[in-house]
Amino acid sequence: MSEPASQACGHGGPDLEQDQRLHDNLQKIRFKLLVMSGKGGVGKSTVAAYLALGLAARGYGVGLMDVDLHGPSIPRMLGLRGHAKVREEAQLIEPMVTRHGLKALSVEMLMPDRESSVIWRGPLKIGVIKQFVADVDWGRLDFLVIDSPPGTGDEPLTVAQSIEGALAVVVTTPQEMALADVRKSLDFCRQLEMPVLGVVENMSGLTCPHCGQPVDLLGQGGGQAMAERMGLDFLARIPWDARLVKASDQGQPLDLEHDYNAAGPHYRDLVQAVLGRTAERGQGS
Repeated sequence: MSEPASQACGHGGPDLEQDQRLHDNLQKIRFKLLVMSGKGGVGKSTVAAYLALGLAARGYGVGLMDVDLHGPSIPRMLGLRGHAKVREEAQLIEPMVTRHGLKALSVEMLMPDRESSVIWRGPLKIGVIKQFVADVDWGRLDFLVIDSPPGTGDEPLTVAQSIEGALAVVVTTPQEMALADVRKSLDFCRQLEMPVLGVVENMSGLTCPHCGQPVDLLGQGGGQAMAERMGLDFLARIPWDARLVKASDQGQPLDLEHDYNAAGPHYRDLVQAVLGRTAERGQGS
């Protein structure tokens, strides 16, 4: 998709008026959580999706904003088909809503053909991400979970600089190869003075479905050890769960709030940890 951001979202480019709308909308959102990682393939989008679903299952008003513009996966993981509605008279985009009551928006929901590629340079990407807050009818939310692409490029940088009060949830897998890149993400947060809510260690071992014994698929404990060394909160250790892969492919997310197998209890630990850490910070009160 090579059209300008203004055409994609049916509105003009960034200006002072847009900045005011962005500011006004952010005042209606209590907590903004940027789920990020320095490395791809760590399950960041899965963590973002199930964190958002878990918060929504507990009765909170939750939005899930996918700013991975080149490789959006949230709509398919949540089973959201079709397109987001644009209210032309108000120049507002309506996020799509899952059966769990979770509001979600991704660039894929605004493209005529979901298989089209997005070919945008930095300024266009920055404009679209700002529009995702300024020109979207999120309403009042307790949490806005933001799924970003891996690395420290335009997308997480725009969130950090444009979304006041954003808190980072950093996802890693246990092995050193992933941890080395995640440390760059943590340095990114430090340089931009974006607080880190905590670290999630994903794909942390698995339970063999045949014998029930633990298997260190990618190791265990590396993310927790890194968090402790750097004085960061460790939010949860989540094991590999093949059911999540199948559920994502089918667009039928699992109800992990009432699931006691494999990753289910660990995702509930993550949701509870996020609720506890945000309550301690007392933002938006």
